[in-house]
Amino acid sequence: MKIADRTFLISGGVSGLGLATARALHEQGAYISLLDLNADNGTKIVKDLGPRAKFFETDVTDTQAIAAAVQGTVAWVQETGKALGGVIAGAGVGMPGLIIDKKNQPLSMESIDFVLNINLRGTLDLVRQVVPHMTTSTPTGPDNSRGVIIMIASSAAFDGQMGQVAYAASKGAVASLTLPLARDLSKYGIRAVTIAPSMFDSAMTRMMSDKVREGLEKSMEFPRRAGLPEEFARLVVECVGNEMLNGTVLRLDGAMRMPARL
Repeated sequence: MKIADRTFLISGGVSGLGLATARALHEQGAYISLLDLNADNGTKIVKDLGPRAKFFETDVTDTQAIAAAVQGTVAWVQETGKALGGVIAGAGVGMPGLIIDKKNQPLSMESIDFVLNINLRGTLDLVRQVVPHMTTSTPTGPDNSRGVIIMIASSAAFDGQMGQVAYAASKGAVASLTLPLARDLSKYGIRAVTIAPSMFDSAMTRMMSDKVREGLEKSMEFPRRAGLPEEFARLVVECVGNEMLNGTVLRLDGAMRMPARL
């Protein structure tokens, strides 16, 4: 599948892994629709990338906000003639919390809902609203491809640490839905792939204390460092271009297996 002259929607697209992905796809000739809450960053990034980029201020927990961004992107596609090529659902948060704290109080539902609504519900809502516009596009290439859905899980989906119940639940769900999503979309020539990164340099990991960061780095085999956003973006580019990547979860983790506690 070719990247050039195709339009890709990226949620969480104006910082961290999402921004690195946007830049990598843009360098390959793609048109980029950036969905994010940070309007200041969005304006700056669009100015930097030029006419092949659009920004839509979007809260992925708000169905109507997603709908407005998708409709805006579809209208842009009709103007440019550059068909939808895929979705990268990159919006995500982490809010650590033990299921029961030192005062014998359970983790609040507000905290659980906050994580699930962005990481899981926001991902599914974005995907389900974009797919109808992809299924009706003209297939391309020898395999009659209409595009790819790329989602982001985490190492925590498989070996989450103490305090990551909500986060692991959200990312584990994303990993689990990858294959059935691919099966649902196979007749339309649309693929589904999930990337499960370990600790990468992002806004979320920069909020960690030095102790936590150093502890996680020690649990990595090689290289013993946080992943670079550009390394994540390289895998996204491969997921777009390689038609045999479908219905699978790709760990990108430096052989990291997180210990129960730091």
